Amino acid sequence: MQYKFFGKTGLKVSELCLGTMTFGEDWGTGTDKYTSQKIFDAFVEKGGNFFDTANFYTNGTSEKYLGEFIQKNREHHVVASKYTLIENADHPNGSGNSRRNMMNTVEASLKRMNTDYMDILWLHMWDGTTQIEDILRGMDDLISQGKVCYIGISDTPAWVVSQGNTYAKLRGWEQFAGIQVEYSLIAREVERELIPMSDHFDMSVLAWAPLGAGILSGKYNKGMIDQGRLSENSVKFTDHNLNIARRVEEFANEIGATTSQVALKWLMKNNQKVIPIIGARKVEQVQQNLGVLDIDLTEDMMTELNKMSKINLGFPNEFLQQDNARNYSFGGWYDKIQF
Repeated sequence: MQYKFFGKTGLKVSELCLGTMTFGEDWGTGTDKYTSQKIFDAFVEKGGNFFDTANFYTNGTSEKYLGEFIQKNREHHVVASKYTLIENADHPNGSGNSRRNMMNTVEASLKRMNTDYMDILWLHMWDGTTQIEDILRGMDDLISQGKVCYIGISDTPAWVVSQGNTYAKLRGWEQFAGIQVEYSLIAREVERELIPMSDHFDMSVLAWAPLGAGILSGKYNKGMIDQGRLSENSVKFTDHNLNIARRVEEFANEIGATTSQVALKWLMKNNQKVIPIIGARKVEQVQQNLGVLDIDLTEDMMTELNKMSKINLGFPNEFLQQDNARNYSFGGWYDKIQF
């Protein structure tokens, strides 16, 4: 396992993050405590130190299990949790981005995990109603109190994140050091705005659903399967996506890897700041995903996968990349300038 810096913070995190949404059986699809511990141990034994949870996952059981697992060596682990989604459904202020819900959720999360602090606090999802400066002030207060070390933001428009980091810089508050986004070979829309924004602010990018809800695992390559996460009406279950998955499988067979490993390696190699979040319901699944650390893809493979999964970046990105636009904006000197 290699390690990366989390944004510009100096915090060192493993190049893979273990998502713990499956820890706990409260939702009927997760794992029991014994299996969760085995998954945690397998990740740590490979050198993983980065864990992602949330107050909402399995009704808090995910945090409880993770809190127990890290106790023996708390300082070794980097624990990230989130606030926004339901902490208390009994009243209208028990969810959302408000500072009140933030404070209540963080206190509850720390109690569930039996720890004095969390390394990273993520805003889980933009609610469209709370002022970004109020959110950042609240997060900065938590940092001053020693309950949070660093902050990130998930599932939020690029303009909001940019506004927030600009506010934070001007006010002397902690800036968002990372974003969480859906990102995979079949979900590259984040390359339009969110990835360029993260590059500008030197933010880490944590990719959830890196296997495209299972499409890129190869298990749907021959059609629908029983007990799969997708239905035939799913927006991901398309001929285009299946063609990508089948090519991934061909490359996997060529290099002696699994389709999941090839899909994860593309994500890691395509952008060095991306950290895939891997999850598992079985120990064998996490061990298989960790095998991505032992494979590589050729430049020809990367080129072909990039080409067949490429999306239209839309306006103004596509327009600004046209030769005429570059010639006009650089007065005909674009080709003679070294960037």
